[in-house]
Amino acid sequence: MPRHLARGAVGFGSLIAAFALVPVFGPATLLLAPVGVVALRGCPMCWAIGLAETVSRGRLRRQCANGSCELTSAGGRSGGGNGIS
Repeated sequence: MPRHLARGAVGFGSLIAAFALVPVFGPATLLLAPVGVVALRGCPMCWAIGLAETVSRGRLRRQCANGSCELTSAGGRSGGGNGIS
C-alpha cells in the first residue's frame, strides 16, 4: 500500500508540476510529464482503480450460486444482493 501511494504521489506530482511550472521555468518542465506517466504505469485512472482494488483486497468476496452472484464481506454479511457479477 505505501508503495502504491508513493507511486501516485510521484506520478500526479510530476504531471501537475510539468504543466504548472511552464510559466515559471519554460517548456523544459514538460520533461516531467513522462516521469509522471511512467510512475502511474500509463494512466491515472488505472492507478486509481488499482488503489481501490488494493484497499478492498480481502474485504470483499464474490459468491455465485444458482446462476446469480453477489458480493459479501469477509465477515459473511451480504453486499446488497444486487446481482453484481
